[in-house]
Amino acid sequence: MKTDDQNAEAGQRVVLVTGPSGAGRSTAIHALEDLGYEVIDNLPFSLIPRLMDGPPLNRPVALGIDVRNRDFSANALIELIDRLTRLPELAPEVLYLDCREEELVRRYGETRRRHPLSGAESPAEGVRSEIDLLIPIRARAEVLVDTSDLTPHDLKAEITRWFAPGADARLSVSVHSFSYKRGVPRGLDMMFDCRFLRNPYWEPALRSRDGQDAEVASFVEADPRFAEFFARIRDLLLLVLPAHVEEGKSHLVIGFGCTGGQHRSVAVAEKMAKALAASGWQVSKRHREQERRAGGSPGTWQGDRA
Repeated sequence: MKTDDQNAEAGQRVVLVTGPSGAGRSTAIHALEDLGYEVIDNLPFSLIPRLMDGPPLNRPVALGIDVRNRDFSANALIELIDRLTRLPELAPEVLYLDCREEELVRRYGETRRRHPLSGAESPAEGVRSEIDLLIPIRARAEVLVDTSDLTPHDLKAEITRWFAPGADARLSVSVHSFSYKRGVPRGLDMMFDCRFLRNPYWEPALRSRDGQDAEVASFVEADPRFAEFFARIRDLLLLVLPAHVEEGKSHLVIGFGCTGGQHRSVAVAEKMAKALAASGWQVSKRHREQERRAGGSPGTWQGDRA
């Protein structure tokens, strides 16, 4: 648990709430307001740094941002995030509300509202354009919540779990899998190489599957080096995570990489996320290459306990 001094050192909490239109941003904003956040929606980017001038407020701040903002562009938002991050008196974090493309199209079809990027085109074109536009922002998010299968009530509960007063005293751990061929993801705090483990790719029956498949996971775990490798990393993480809490860190990103990012890294990331969650840590997971293979579909991210 953080002390008051540690909370003060962490700076003014500022949550930037964004994501594709229709994914539940308004619901999330209202949930944060109910939690006591100072909420401001669609403030022009140029005014946000001025808003943060002066002494910290006595409560956290949530800023709603979407493509309707007159200053909006992916580069402008990334520059804003970087600018706020450099200010020691602030503790900014990005909450990205994700949703599968087909579900967004369905929601727009039900409401008969015009998508802000569709113009005279169908909502599907606007949804697709917005998802593509937001890819760089999604990659910068500390917290991603897939709302595809969530009711508004479920989403409010998820926001409460992540952002309720006192939630900043908990360390949020993100476990990622990735392919070294496509480069190391930005923002990793710790990284482990799984390429020495037995590769299911060379088993024809397993090649098309991924590390979330039970047979693939069993194949990887059957490597005689796996048990000790996994146990040592798990024990290392359980040793250092409390120290990160004591230092006032609110997020830690752990990466597991392999050649293709499909089998070994995914299997290890899945198992590690479950082990850390079983030890009481707040854990989310992300499989980058599965997202790529899904054509950028956000449905592979699970913003919940592993």
